[in-house]
Amino acid sequence: MAFHHAQHSQSLNQSLSELNGDINVSFEFFPPSTPEMEQILWNSIRRLEPLNPKFVSVTYGANSGVRDRTHGVIERIQQETDLVAAPHLTLVDASDEELLELAKHYWKSGIRDIVALRGDLPAGSPRPTRFAADLVRLLRSVADFDISVAAYPEVHPDASNAQADLINLKRKIDAGASRAITQFFFDVESYLRFRDRCVAAGIDVEIVPGILPVTNFTQLKRFAGMTNVSLPNWLHKQFDGLENDAGTRQLVGANVAIDMVKVLSREGVKDFHFYTLNRAELTYAICHTLGVRPK
Repeated sequence: MAFHHAQHSQSLNQSLSELNGDINVSFEFFPPSTPEMEQILWNSIRRLEPLNPKFVSVTYGANSGVRDRTHGVIERIQQETDLVAAPHLTLVDASDEELLELAKHYWKSGIRDIVALRGDLPAGSPRPTRFAADLVRLLRSVADFDISVAAYPEVHPDASNAQADLINLKRKIDAGASRAITQFFFDVESYLRFRDRCVAAGIDVEIVPGILPVTNFTQLKRFAGMTNVSLPNWLHKQFDGLENDAGTRQLVGANVAIDMVKVLSREGVKDFHFYTLNRAELTYAICHTLGVRPK
């Protein structure tokens, strides 16, 4: 048994070594709310910039103040770096007219990539009547944007079932989306099964796995509870007893994510999207393992 596991590990490492840099990565950041967080964000952007990501996205909230900070980060990325900036755009708390105006502004500003989302509904909101597919069509009516949309290997919390969720994803692709980026996950098999189901449903774009390097397991449990993501028992055990040991949590989190990308790369995945939480260290280490290095 030990020999079998050693062979498996060697095979995974060998497959990584043969990638020859044939990997695309992208990174997600969120707009900072304090000067200290802004410094952390820009340190992370500068650290990851040499890895030449396909694009970097910046999240976008329903609150107007958050939206303004998103625009500010996007504009600064455009002005001060060589990165491709992809703002998130949501339907929540914005009319079609406002979205059209913003899309036109982005296009005139040189923005060609957008992450199109329905957005999280405020508590007590009525049943939505507009969805991400509608936003994709709206963007396509303005210009030829490169549009990413969200996918959910473990089913969107608002979906009635997995099949309905898959049909909704196909609507977004048929409306003109270029790729789907998944919610973060830790069950690799759930992603692989989902990818197979997408192919069977006629979804012919890349299903990019969203990778969340874990440094704070308490925070992760909160995120997972809001997003319908299962946390396997083995993951709980990995972080058990490390509540006050940030250094060891970093090492464990890096190891978990690196194991995931090894298996995914062996299964033919060539694109990875990293939820950085504005921290570069683990993402940089994982990219290095994938063979993504400064040019």
